[in-house]
Amino acid sequence: MLQLIVGLVFFQRHYLRVTEQLSEGVALELGLAIREAESSGDRETAAQRLSSIGDALNLDLSMDSGGTILPESRRRAFDATGSRIISTLEASIDRPISIDLASESRNALITIATSVGSLDTRIPRSRLAVSNPHQLLVLMLMASLVLGTLSVLFLRNQVKPIRKLAEAAEAFGKGRSLPFRPTGAEEVRRAGNAFLAMRSRLERQIDQRTQMLSGVSHDLRTPLTRMKLTVALMEPTEESRDIEDDIKQMERMLAEFLAFARADILEQADPTDPFELADGVADSLRRLGRSIVRVDEGSASAGRQVHLRATSIQRALQNLVSNAARHGETVRLTVALTKRRVEFKVEDDGPGIAPEKQAEALLPFVRLDDARTQNTEGNVGLGLSIAMDVARSHGGVLELDRSPDLGGLRATLSIPR
Repeated sequence: MLQLIVGLVFFQRHYLRVTEQLSEGVALELGLAIREAESSGDRETAAQRLSSIGDALNLDLSMDSGGTILPESRRRAFDATGSRIISTLEASIDRPISIDLASESRNALITIATSVGSLDTRIPRSRLAVSNPHQLLVLMLMASLVLGTLSVLFLRNQVKPIRKLAEAAEAFGKGRSLPFRPTGAEEVRRAGNAFLAMRSRLERQIDQRTQMLSGVSHDLRTPLTRMKLTVALMEPTEESRDIEDDIKQMERMLAEFLAFARADILEQADPTDPFELADGVADSLRRLGRSIVRVDEGSASAGRQVHLRATSIQRALQNLVSNAARHGETVRLTVALTKRRVEFKVEDDGPGIAPEKQAEALLPFVRLDDARTQNTEGNVGLGLSIAMDVARSHGGVLELDRSPDLGGLRATLSIPR
């Protein structure tokens, strides 16, 4: 842009102005020739005088007895200085004048009407305008290409580390840990080192939490096992059966707590077929004696393989379909695959959740009694929270709304590819 602006200003102020001055000088010489021709009285005498004047002025002058001259001008489409030459000569010579700049590239053919005939002249373009005006444009173009190439190479070296940092951060948000080494300018390296330190702290905290939860799980299951053994040795009574039911409920609650806290964040994302994954979840629900409808959407051109943590997605889908089967008679599981994302939609014909309480339903340990009946079999309100946590760990989202077909709840687990 700087080259273009400077070039246009220079062209306007220098080339056009110099062209105008040169054309005015030629116009003065032609004015002298016109006066000498008209003062001769006849065409033959005028031709002799113009011959001698032409030698002195270095102009090719001749007289013609042609008829009326129509004022006209011709120039080529890309003649940058031609319009200024024509306007200057027409303004300086008070005679009918014809200017032809298109017939010959190096000369201007000019015809001027006088009282003794037509004055014809062939004037070199170098006397009317600055020669080789394209040299400045060529120089500008070459300089712009060189400077542009250097700028692109420099900026690519600076932007490449930022792009790699963005890719590593985006992959970590989706549960993948890409190798990354900070390079580039000092500011970019500092940002990269800060990201690596943050990622290392998060991975260390996740590992510590997983180890702690594994220990808690072991410590809690040991007394539960002893309680189950004690109840098994007791005489079968109504009280012992109640205690046994409570123990089973505590085991289910413990498993759900651990699933919510762990969320399988340390699991590696691998290429997975989402359709086969959904089929497995549907089959597990059918084995429990419940019916489910499977629907597939998407084109084969999108590719069937998606990088997912299969165990996490399977647990989230199982929570969603179990929740749908618990509150509705008809359950539908749809997998929609595109080039940008994969969506798992679980719909039912149950009572659904009111729009104003859908955000609250995603919170952990929340059970909406008036919208979804409480489960008396160990449900602590973590099914939707686990599914949302799995979606976020993949860089996706879990959305709740009303099913347009079944009328109940529709839970959409959307994962970017």
